[in-house]
Amino acid sequence: MPAYRYKAVSATGQSFDGQLEAKDIEEARGMLIRRHLTIQSLKKKPTEIKLPSLGTGISAKEIARFTRQFSAMSNAGLPIIQSLSILEEQAQNPTLKGVIHKVTQSINGGSSLADALALHPKVFDRLYVHMVAAGEAGGILDGILMRLADYLEANERLKRKVKKAMTYPAMVAIVAIVVVIIMLTFVIPQFSSIFNDAGLELPWPTKVVMGLSDTIRDYFLILTTALVAFIVVFNYLLKVPKFRLLFDGLMLKSPLFGDLLTKSTIARFARTLGTLLNAGVAITDALSVTAKTAGNTKVEQSILYIQRSITGGKPIADPMTETKIFPPMVIQMTAVGERTGGLGNMLIKVADFYDEEVDAAVDTLTSMIEPLIIVFLGGFIGFILVAMYMPMFSLGDAVS
Repeated sequence: MPAYRYKAVSATGQSFDGQLEAKDIEEARGMLIRRHLTIQSLKKKPTEIKLPSLGTGISAKEIARFTRQFSAMSNAGLPIIQSLSILEEQAQNPTLKGVIHKVTQSINGGSSLADALALHPKVFDRLYVHMVAAGEAGGILDGILMRLADYLEANERLKRKVKKAMTYPAMVAIVAIVVVIIMLTFVIPQFSSIFNDAGLELPWPTKVVMGLSDTIRDYFLILTTALVAFIVVFNYLLKVPKFRLLFDGLMLKSPLFGDLLTKSTIARFARTLGTLLNAGVAITDALSVTAKTAGNTKVEQSILYIQRSITGGKPIADPMTETKIFPPMVIQMTAVGERTGGLGNMLIKVADFYDEEVDAAVDTLTSMIEPLIIVFLGGFIGFILVAMYMPMFSLGDAVS
């Protein structure tokens, strides 16, 4: 939708300037009139040519800090516009500063805080907007912002734990592969020339290693191109819904990472849904938002199935059981929370429990993968060394 810049004056004489999105200029004019503003100027914003970006340039930690500071100012009784102005001045990230400025302009133009935040979906997601809207409607914005800051910080800690578990084995594996490629590319050929000059009959391990070395050196560009092509095709396939659903389901059942991913997904589900319910969001809307933040297509579809079942009149525990993703303990605690009317708080307790489970899973995974990588790397390099030293004995006999 095109954007329109405007300057207008309210009935009290207060000046406003900003921008809004509309289908055409007539719709934009109607939106301003409905806000009881007298239009001074209204024109279409020029089209900007933007290069594609890899992210928003604003970290989750900065959003959490912004939210907590906003909550503290709101709790102290400061008006929203004044709080945002102070936060804009304090922001060190120029991108975040610009977003806060645009939010302030939208509110000056008559938008609610939730509507103003919704104009920046890459920075403030649906969960953030829904909770702020609930806080505005209930007159408890400061408390909602505090809960939202707690949620963002807990979610960021969870992401760091999972990233730590994934990063360590990946880095060790990359270093191992680089070391092996360097040996096969630069070290082994030196031995090959010696053995060829001596005219020795080479044992099979040496032939295997030398053949692998020749393959890497002769077909390096082809192998590299094939690897890049595989990565590109795989990333493309992940955008296909059916393939992504199959891949995410297999990841949850994988022998090494499946347990960690399942526990982290359950922790995120419980904390997101519990936080939304405690904020006063309706359970069907809360499940819809939770599904979008699940981070796993298989889990997302399961949550949407739970939402449809609840709409049909079922208690939440029944469809959770049918999905076969949630452990019995989670289902039982959810059922108890639903019956006692404290589902939100019960889900937060489930999330806290599974945060500790994720810690234990990370430690277990690290302790398992480290010796496996060392054994594999040591065994492979040991095989190369033995294969290269076996012909040395024959070469020594020939010299004697």
